[in-house]
Amino acid sequence: MSKLILLFGGLLIACLSLSANAAPLNPLLAPLSALTAKDIAIIANDADPMSLQIADYYQHRRGVPADQMIHIRFNPKTKVLSRLEFAVQKKRVDEKTPAHVQAFVLSWMQPYRVDCMSITTAFATGFDEAFCAKGCELTRKSPYFNSISSLPFRDYGLRPTMMLAGNSFEDVKALIDRGIAADFSQPKGSAYLLKTADKARSSRAVFFPKIAEGFKGVWPVFYMEKEFIKGQDDVMFYFTGLTQVPYINENRYPPGAIADHLTSAGGVLSGSKQMNILDWLKAGATASYGAVVEPCNFPPKFPHPGVLMANYLRGSSLIEAYWKSVGMPGQGVFVGEPLARPFAYPSK
Repeated sequence: MSKLILLFGGLLIACLSLSANAAPLNPLLAPLSALTAKDIAIIANDADPMSLQIADYYQHRRGVPADQMIHIRFNPKTKVLSRLEFAVQKKRVDEKTPAHVQAFVLSWMQPYRVDCMSITTAFATGFDEAFCAKGCELTRKSPYFNSISSLPFRDYGLRPTMMLAGNSFEDVKALIDRGIAADFSQPKGSAYLLKTADKARSSRAVFFPKIAEGFKGVWPVFYMEKEFIKGQDDVMFYFTGLTQVPYINENRYPPGAIADHLTSAGGVLSGSKQMNILDWLKAGATASYGAVVEPCNFPPKFPHPGVLMANYLRGSSLIEAYWKSVGMPGQGVFVGEPLARPFAYPSK
């Protein structure tokens, strides 16, 4: 752990800013604390039986207090909420949310968008058109990006949000169980950063060589110029850029693993011609991230692996590490088990 903390004082941090004007991680900080069940609220859709089933299972498995269970109602077949409908639902949620809650968990697969925003950013910040873009434009930056905050609502007035989503209850149940199995497990594994032949979708690969160099002696990070990995049994992190990532089911992902692919519609959970991020979860990952509307290939709109791993390996929960890694999260959705904390230590 001491090596890990010292790592953040060197060259790696210089490449983590990602032009987001955020303060870098302090290299002298002790291992991070992680958000727990007392810090989250679960939001369920009473018109969606599977949403209620997911919320109930997650509450009991994680021990979320009853007053942090929030119920709203809307058509579960809706893929994209209008901003007006969202305003009604968000007002209800805000009225019911205890002041100490720092993050939200959504227990459904649809809707995954609010107008031009991802639903996870909409619940985190409220609807804000500045997080949207008409064409290839940059959007509002997240103040939480690469921050040292452990209480995002207190510090920034936002509650990072993640969806517990899957094609069936059994898929989501398996996801939840993986996240819980990850806690305090201190897993061994590797990170795979792939620069593919798809130049447009490898835009963030410009950071990959320095990330791999910066983590030497701390965590195995493999920078590769290839289309895929296959038959690897230690895939804790997998970041690539393709419309379809082959052979993901032929790797093994330890509980708590994170994987995503930079593409235009990976977060369209109702399905598109591109690979869906739910495929990563089905393959064994514990979280993924994908765009819900065309974001163009600006690296700040997608997870920065260096920031993500720096936070996760120091003990952050999955939702904290993932959210801190995206400079402009307005057009992308976070899906996974938010409280997984494989690199944390039990409190004494």
